[in-house]
Amino acid sequence: MQAQRSFAVKLFVCIMITMSCLFWDTTFNHANAIDIDLTMEQANRALADGRGSMEKAENVEDVATIMKSAEQGIRVGADPEKNPCGPHAIMRTRYYWLEYFGRREAAESKRQKKSVRMPEEKIQEILQMPYLEVEVRLCGDEEFFAEGVDIALQQGSAMARPVDVGAAERGKKNPGDIPSYRSRFTARFAYADFDPKAASTLAVFFPDGKLINIEADLAKIR
Repeated sequence: MQAQRSFAVKLFVCIMITMSCLFWDTTFNHANAIDIDLTMEQANRALADGRGSMEKAENVEDVATIMKSAEQGIRVGADPEKNPCGPHAIMRTRYYWLEYFGRREAAESKRQKKSVRMPEEKIQEILQMPYLEVEVRLCGDEEFFAEGVDIALQQGSAMARPVDVGAAERGKKNPGDIPSYRSRFTARFAYADFDPKAASTLAVFFPDGKLINIEADLAKIR
C-alpha cells in the first residue's frame, strides 16, 4: 500500500512538471506572436514604449541605433549585420505602427517643446488595419534583377497571396567589394488570409523561375 501511494505521488509530480514545462514553452514561444486583437490599453502601452525609446535619444547616432533595434524585433531571414546580401524581410504589424507613431510623438514633442499625442480615432484606425506590410530586401547581380518579382506566404499546405505588391526599387550598388546590387519591394497580406502565430515561409518568385525562400516564424513577431 505504501509502495502504491509512493508511486502515485511520483507519477503526480512528473505529470505536474511536464504540464508546467509545456505551459512555459507555449507562453515563451507565443509571447511575441502577432496580435490582431489589440485593445486600446495595449495600444497605449505600445505608443508609450515607442515614446520611451525615442525620449532617450540625444543625437542622430542614438536615433539610428533606436531604429535599428526596432527593426531587429520584426525582421525575419538573414541578419544584414552578418550577411549584408542575405535575403530578409521586415514585418510591419499593427503593434509596429503603434510603436513607430510613439517614436514620432516623442520626436514632435521635443521639436515643439510640448506634449504631442495621437488622437484616439487615429489609434483606432491602426487597430483596424486589415493588412500586414512586408518589406523584402535582397541582392542580385544587376540593377534590374528584382523587376517583376512576386511573393506568397506559405504555411504548411496553405498559401496566402498578397492583396498587392509594390514595384521593386532599381538596384543600388553595394558598397565595398560586394559585387552585387541591393533592392527591396513591399507587399501587403490580409490578416484574414493567414495564421498570425504560425511558422511560415515567404516565397519570392522571379520572372526567370528563380525562387528564394525566407523563413518567417510569426510567433516571434509582435
